Amino acid sequence: MRYYLIAFIMILLDQVSKWMIIKYLEIGDRISVIGEFFQITSHRNKGAAFGILQNQQWFFIIITIIIVAMVIWFLEQSKKENRPILCVALSLILGGAIGNFIDRVRMGEVVDFLSFNFRFTLFGFEVDYPFAIFNIADSAIVVGAILAAVITFFSVKKGEV
Repeated sequence: MRYYLIAFIMILLDQVSKWMIIKYLEIGDRISVIGEFFQITSHRNKGAAFGILQNQQWFFIIITIIIVAMVIWFLEQSKKENRPILCVALSLILGGAIGNFIDRVRMGEVVDFLSFNFRFTLFGFEVDYPFAIFNIADSAIVVGAILAAVITFFSVKKGEV
């Protein structure tokens, strides 16, 4: 049950943060956290990561239901195999997927607000790269996926998979 608690905590953190953005900021408002590098920016996304596949809500809803079912199945299998770190990774993915799913079903779009802009000089060239605006659910999915990939890589290398 603890792994579902991790997923629930991620959903809660995600939804509370999004509620605060909706309540206190208008779309497009920015609050500087670390100068121009890190800002809280009220943004809505009707697509997937990096704004691709805009206005495909039914597609995302169906895909998310399938992914959530698969993650729950893998989580249950990983629990039986006593793979706690993989279970944590899958819990993060599950919480993030459900967090964004709630937005899509409720509002037809996902609330994003974490904005990073990378400005620096590299080998004499000026770099100005605004990274795609994202949210806590997205972060949980990415961290969970990276953790699962690393665990899988080392398991394959050791011949466990």
